[in-house]
Parts: sequence; structure tokens; C-alpha cells
Amino acid sequence: MDIEVLREYCLIKASTTEEFPFDANTLVFKVLNKMFVIAPLNKWEKGEATLTLKCDPEYTIKLREQFESIYPGPYVSNKHWNSIDIFKRELHPKFIFELIDHSYDMVVKGMTKKMRESLNHK
Repeated sequence: MDIEVLREYCLIKASTTEEFPFDANTLVFKVLNKMFVIAPLNKWEKGEATLTLKCDPEYTIKLREQFESIYPGPYVSNKHWNSIDIFKRELHPKFIFELIDHSYDMVVKGMTKKMRESLNHK
């Protein structure tokens, strides 16, 4: 997976934007201004691509136990966020997309009813 494939996949989701809120190297995808993917571009350029994704707390633990490539993310709540190492090739791209979908869904689930309804009208 390369960064353009990731961008295309994330941007097709309803009300998704891409931003650099932290620095010029940290690409963040948001749904209605709520983060669901964090991608440090400087690591992608070095072939050490990682993503940090929101995750259900119970699923977070299961994923970390099952995959070496999934671990607590830096600078985020380790209860609700995982980082995944893409270039270890342990995780199939289809599964990575499923994890991105789960992250998006978790963020949407935490929104107000009004925010969720606005997604359905766009």
C-alpha cells in the first residue's frame, strides 16, 4: 500500500477531509473534524509506514495479542488507538482497509446524533 492508495480510500468516506494539524509531516484524516487516521509521512518516505487508528478498547487488546504489527500508538490514548506497521507485511491490505473502516465507524459512533445525521445527508 502506498500513501496515494490510502488517501483515495479515506477520502471516499462521507465528510472526510485531510489536514496537517500537528506538523508538515503528519497527515490526518478526519470525519466532521474528528480524527480517524494519523499517518506520519516522514516514516512512509523511509519505508517504515505506520498508521494510527481509533479502535474499540476490547478489539484493541485482541489485535495487539494477535499481531506483532499492531501496538500502542504514540501520543494517543492507548486504550482507544492502535498503531499498525504496514511494511512488515504481516497484515493484508484488505485487513488494513477493514481497520480503517472500523476506525471511521468508531469515530462516527461517538458523534452526536445531529452530526451522524448530517453524514447521511451529504
